Parts: sequence; C-alpha cells; structure tokens
Amino acid sequence: MLHDNLVLDEPTTTMSRVLVADPIDEEGIVLLREHAEVDVRLKLSEDELVTVIPGYDALVVRSETQVTARVLEAGARLKVVGRAGVGIDNIQVDAATRHGIVVVNAPTGNTIAAAEHTIAMLLALARHIPQANGVMRAGGWDRSRFIGTEVQGKTLGIVGLGRIGQEVARRADGLQMNVVAYDPFVAADVAERLGARLVDLADLLREADFITLHTVLTPETRGLIGPAALSLVKPTARLINVARGPLVNEAALLAALDEGRLAGAALDVFEKEPLPPDHPLRSHPKVIVTPHLGASTLEAQVGVARDVAEQIIAILAGRPAVHAVNAPLVSPETLDFLIPYLDLTERLARFYRQIARGRLSRVRLVLSGELADYDTTPLRAAALRGLLADLSEERINLVNAAHVARRRGIEIVEEKTASVRQFTSLVTLEVTTTEGPRLVSGAIARGAPHLVRIDDYWVDMLLSGTMLISHNTDKPGIIGAVGTLLGEANVNIAFMQVGRDHPRGQAIMILGLDDPLPQPILDRLNATGLVYEMRMVQL
Repeated sequence: MLHDNLVLDEPTTTMSRVLVADPIDEEGIVLLREHAEVDVRLKLSEDELVTVIPGYDALVVRSETQVTARVLEAGARLKVVGRAGVGIDNIQVDAATRHGIVVVNAPTGNTIAAAEHTIAMLLALARHIPQANGVMRAGGWDRSRFIGTEVQGKTLGIVGLGRIGQEVARRADGLQMNVVAYDPFVAADVAERLGARLVDLADLLREADFITLHTVLTPETRGLIGPAALSLVKPTARLINVARGPLVNEAALLAALDEGRLAGAALDVFEKEPLPPDHPLRSHPKVIVTPHLGASTLEAQVGVARDVAEQIIAILAGRPAVHAVNAPLVSPETLDFLIPYLDLTERLARFYRQIARGRLSRVRLVLSGELADYDTTPLRAAALRGLLADLSEERINLVNAAHVARRRGIEIVEEKTASVRQFTSLVTLEVTTTEGPRLVSGAIARGAPHLVRIDDYWVDMLLSGTMLISHNTDKPGIIGAVGTLLGEANVNIAFMQVGRDHPRGQAIMILGLDDPLPQPILDRLNATGLVYEMRMVQL
C-alpha cells in the first residue's frame, strides 16, 4: 500500500558510499562519483552481497543481481536501491519498504528505444526482411517468396497507451497508418492528439492489420493474446510484442500461425527467457524473434544510467525522487493521522476499478470530517494509484501522481467538508467514465477500512477479500437462487450485505466469498436473468 512508503531518510552528513553491482553506462558512474564514493563490484553472489552491503548507503543494479530480503536486511546503512531500467522484478520491494529502504527505477530512459524497436519489428514483419536476408546469405535469390505489404493506410492497433505506446502512435502517424488504441485509463482527447482513436479491445483485434502490445503484465493481462483474442483477428493481421512475454500465449500463437489465422508475429520478449534453443518460435517461417533488445541502444543505456544516478543522488540528499517506487514524501506530523486513510482510499479506488465500466475521465475526491483539517495531498496519489495500479507502467506516488493524471487526461478534483454524519471522517470517491459517474464511500470502523456506500446504497462491509457485487430488482427468490448456484459450485459465502432504494425497487447484494469465483460460474450467474449485473471484486 502507498502508506507504507512515505518518509524519506534524513540527508547524510558524511560522504555516502554507493555499490554498483551490475554493469551500467560510465556516464552514470561519473555522475554518482560527483556526490559519493562509488565501488563497482560485479557478479556478486547473494552471500557475497550480504557480506559487503552493510558498508553502503546505496545499491545500483540492473536485472542480473537479485536484491533479496536477506540482502536488504543486511543493509544496515542502506537507504536506496536503484534499478537502471524499468522492471523491478529482481528487487523485493516489500522487504525494502519494511526496512525503510527507498526503491527507485528509471522508467523514461528506454522509451524511445522500445518504441523504435517496435516500428523496426513492424517494418521487418511487413517486408519479410530477416527471412530474405537469410536466403541471401545462403546464396539464394528468390524474390517471389518475399512479397510484402505496405504499412501506409493500414491500421495499427496499440494495446496500452502508456509512455511507450504513445511514442509508437506518434511514429505510426508519421508512417500514415490509421491508429486505433485500447486503454481504458486514457482520455479520448489524449488519444486524438496522438492521431489515435480509442476502441474496445475486441474491436481493435477485429480492425487491426498490425497489433502491438504495450501494457503491463498483471494477472488480468497474462495470456491476453490467447485463443479467444486470436479468434477475433484477421488472417492477414500481424502481431508485435516488445513489452512483456507472458502477455502472449505462445501455444495459441503457434496454433494460429500454423492454421493460417494469423499472418505473422515479431517477438522481442517471451514467456520464458532466454528462449530455449529448440523452441518452435525460433524456426517458424512466419515469426521474427530478437533477444529482448527493446532497450538495447547506446542512448537508452546512457539514459537509464543517468536517470538512476539522479534518483539515488536525490534520495541521499534527503530529497524526493520523481521515480520512487515506494517512497513519496509526507511530513511525519501528517503521516500518523493519514496512514489508515491512505489505505482506505487506495482500497476504495481498487474496489471501484473492478465494478465500473467505461473510460476514466474525472475523479472527484471528497474528504469529510476530521480529514478536512489535514494536508490530504497524499490521498489524491492513493486514489490514483488504486485506479491505475497494475494498469499503467508507471509506479504512482505522491511525487508523480499529478503528472501521470495530467498526461493521461484525467481530471482530479479534491473537495473538503467539515460536516459528516455517523463517522469521524469519510472518504468519498466519485469517478466519471464514459458510462457516467459512480460513487463509493469508506470510513475507518473498528480500526479497519470499511465500505459504507455504493452509489445510492448505504452498506457496511470490510474492504478485504473476495466479494460478489450484484445489482438486481428487489423481489423474493433472488438471494436464494444465487446462493443455490454458489452452493452447487462449492463456493462458500462468508457474509452478505443487501440494500435497496425502496421495496420492490432497485437493490444491491454484496456477498463475501471464501474463494474467488470461477469465471464460468460468474458468467452463468449473469446469464440467469436474475440480476442486471454481477461483478467480482478482489482486494
């Protein structure tokens, strides 16, 4: 949660020491040496790192060195771990947070490199360049085998309009391609300025001649391009993935290529890396593969080295870092009061994200009661983090929340009122999407975050675990019928909350479940006609 990471250490009064454990560009090392003593010690084992780390204030890694809980616990002086790149899979961030260690990364340095590699893959795919090069090197000359397709006038579908997706859109517009994009958390006018048209994912898959992926990897996006998605694409379409390997179900991709349901694929990332030598993607005639080269340019390596060095220098000087993964800055006086409300606000936003539909455009945060007397700026970051976490490549914190919202075209409005009934403080989140506004409210009750309102319905439930949210008509038999279906599926109900606007009118039913509901059962419940809509929420 955002509240775990709010206080930075005081600046050091003596020269800090920095350990560089993976190769980074010399420019980053030179910059660090202007502010600290720097040692470069590569290929350290975990045991070796545990032995030496107590003497350092900062650690710089790329993807090779594993920054484990043991290493972080041993870092008695350690204030910051810097990742010279975007991903932080090799750093145990939760453990760092527990030890008060800031984690920073460098998410902007490789943006252009990744976007340009995407376009290079697109053009190579369109004109069969690697295959033709292979034939030429083998002594052949077979022009008829390599009839390509022009990209001008073709439709490029971009899944994910984050930083890299936006740069790809700009370049595709320059190639005179028609650009469609899917990203529920980017405003339509932002896409329009890029020359792109926002569509649903299914429409993108149906329309696109080229499909490129630029979204984060989450449980929801893992296998995003699988059998269902590939059943929608045109047989002349081509797929490009320079983002995350597990976004694509490789078995389903190979089947689509072999059966003529997809014309080609260009892949820089894979489900398992390195790609095994005997993997069929390596030799498939319709596939172009590169060994994770998206960030492999001289400029990108310089960029990420400088970025991470600047972040570390800021933290060691007691300043906030723009790309801190886990450490926005807030005063200790405010922190004690805000901690539970930061958690509550983020949970409310995550709850909303899972029940709402449509494209996000406006967030109204209303803070009532005692909260109105405090600087609640961090709550805006908590709300945005809850709405965008796992859907954006950015790590959202107090420092960059406003920038992320502005770049995505999301308006955030904060209101305060001293008056509130029943609660000491109340947090209300009213979020407007293309489907209209929806409202959720929460309070701290009995020391824990509680949901107390959904739209016009007042409820009282703990914001935790798995919940089933049902909108239906208030009439006899619905509760029993839903319970029977869940019982047949061996799904246990932990608690139930109901609310209605008036007898026989509109109603809401919230069921707490011991386990997540399998998607087929959820589909079956929605198909019964008993409810208008049923959504599962996991917190």
